[in-house]
Amino acid sequence: MKRKTPQEKKALSYAKDRRNAYGESDKGSRKSIRRNKTFPSRAYRKAVNDILQGAVGEIDLAKAESVDVKAKEIKRRKWKKYPDKPLGEIVANRLERRESHAGKGKTTRKKVRDFIANLKIEI
Repeated sequence: MKRKTPQEKKALSYAKDRRNAYGESDKGSRKSIRRNKTFPSRAYRKAVNDILQGAVGEIDLAKAESVDVKAKEIKRRKWKKYPDKPLGEIVANRLERRESHAGKGKTTRKKVRDFIANLKIEI
């Protein structure tokens, strides 16, 4: 197995490491992802339970069939997390933003161009 140079390790890190770019802190997203996954299931269970409450009491086949049809019509909502962005993209965006705000100098523009050119490494 071939040893990786520090430059190869850095390139792999930029390609594989990911960061939360949604705008939320990483600590907050740990909690909110779990919460956002539970809400649709909870709402689904509540909706089905509310409909099934209509069948409580005396046994009536027509009422039971209508409640069964209504309960089957309810669809479960889905929630999916936005994927995190690769670290290389985030660093490139920060460098571009830095260049556009403060960097009128040649060295800043050159660093940004070099970084973006080196970022396109295949894994």
